[in-house]
Amino acid sequence: MEMHLATVWESIADAIPDHIAVTYAGTSRRWADYDDRAARLAAAYTAAGLGPDSKIGLFLYNGNEYMEAQYGAFKMRGVPVNINYRYTGGELRYLLDNSDAEALVFHSSLGGRVASIVEQLPDLSLLIEVDDGEPGQVPGTVAYDDVIAGHDPMSRISRDESDIYMLYTGGTTGMPKGVMYAMGGLTAGFVNTGFGLIGATPTEDASLVASTVVETMKAGGAVVSLPCAPLMHGTGLWLGCYIAHLAGGHVVTLTGRSFDAHEVLATIERHRATMITIVGDTIAKPLLRALDEGRPGGGDYDTSSIALFGSSGVMWTAEVKQQMIDRMEHVMLIDAIASSEGGMGTQITAKGLDATTGTFQKAPETRVFTDDGREVTPGSDEIGMVAAGGNVPLGYYKDEEKSARTFRVIDGLRYSFPGDLAKVAADGSLILLGRGSQVINSGGEKIFPEEVEEAVKRVDGVFDCLVVGIDDETFGQAVTAVVSRDEGADVDADTIIESVKQELARYKAPKTVVFVEEVPRAPNGKADYSAAQNAVMAAAAAAGSPTIHQ
Repeated sequence: MEMHLATVWESIADAIPDHIAVTYAGTSRRWADYDDRAARLAAAYTAAGLGPDSKIGLFLYNGNEYMEAQYGAFKMRGVPVNINYRYTGGELRYLLDNSDAEALVFHSSLGGRVASIVEQLPDLSLLIEVDDGEPGQVPGTVAYDDVIAGHDPMSRISRDESDIYMLYTGGTTGMPKGVMYAMGGLTAGFVNTGFGLIGATPTEDASLVASTVVETMKAGGAVVSLPCAPLMHGTGLWLGCYIAHLAGGHVVTLTGRSFDAHEVLATIERHRATMITIVGDTIAKPLLRALDEGRPGGGDYDTSSIALFGSSGVMWTAEVKQQMIDRMEHVMLIDAIASSEGGMGTQITAKGLDATTGTFQKAPETRVFTDDGREVTPGSDEIGMVAAGGNVPLGYYKDEEKSARTFRVIDGLRYSFPGDLAKVAADGSLILLGRGSQVINSGGEKIFPEEVEEAVKRVDGVFDCLVVGIDDETFGQAVTAVVSRDEGADVDADTIIESVKQELARYKAPKTVVFVEEVPRAPNGKADYSAAQNAVMAAAAAAGSPTIHQ
């Protein structure tokens, strides 16, 4: 039996057919039903002429349909393509064209954007519309429910561990890129991670996964996962869905299409969720505030079911971690340094363990290399580029040049270089500094935005912050903070700047603070530095000055 998401999930569906697999908006599907519906979608894909390696776009919000549509693609050895539901016509057209998509599953409320570009994509042979209240905008579509009803389940097939899995990056450093993995290595890595979370012994044998899940469930190890991040991004999809499903888990998705901390807490309570996927302070801070506020009708939320919070992609500060532990003493917090191109390390916090920011235990295969290819010496204070080893992606889809720059061989071993800079502490842990592409050069000094952001967010009254470098005649680039305040707070720029100067070298302190209602971030919580720079420019224009230095 091959290590393949579809094959392993099928074995789990056979082993626990009556357990709940997915829930959205009050609709739950048992594993048997989940598997059956995915098989019907697989039959529809095949009937439309799709086959192994065919790309199937998912232009969807979170929900049962997202998980069923991708599972169906895996079943027929196709490649589901994650698409950001914020994309407009041009961005959507680019990604569908770049990925060579032959089918598209989309929510009807997004149909106007699909209609604007579909005639430019002649290779799209199948359009499946999920009705969410605004149907009928795209000619030639078939309704999702009709597809399910109109096809018998596709018979199960053998698959290959070399089948391609692809996840598109969010495009924060250029246009989105499809990161390709071999399905076997990807599945094995997620099995081992998932088994570790439920207290089961990791296995390399795919045929043992289902029986291990059954035994773990009998011992009380059932997983109910609530991804607070969109499934269109790796954090929500990998941590919140794949790892949970490979542990036989029940995945519950939120109904709101913008983040609502009270909905999260009510959903945790209703479904007794055990594993919550978040994106650092972006979600943790609102959750803490909602916990303090309590239910709208009065009373405290019950969070006693939660065993684990998992986070990746956004800074999760030590102070916020500690506040979560103080309010929910029984939980474990796992902060992962990872990207679409690979995982690099983790930091675990629980009652009795010190919370830290930006310091991670290296994964066994992770290394840090200087520009000349020399490995950074622990405790040396040298800065190097983090290299993720182990299950390294095959490359970027249709981009050999970027693949060669990102995925490199050193001393006979292949590594992924996602772009993170770090030091290595004397004990071997990673001290993450930030992305090299975001480093600010001010007055000849290199400044890492994440370090300044962390200091700013420690100021009383600050809710969120991004730091960018703005072109400046005096400094080359001026450190500029884009800040949102806590509700009702009146913290001012001078207070923030002076506070940072007390904590960091004075040259790292912001020269300017721009206050905004909401710090710009992508739907998965990741920083939108381009939008932050635009906010600074808009503030300067409103002030009638090319600069707005304090």
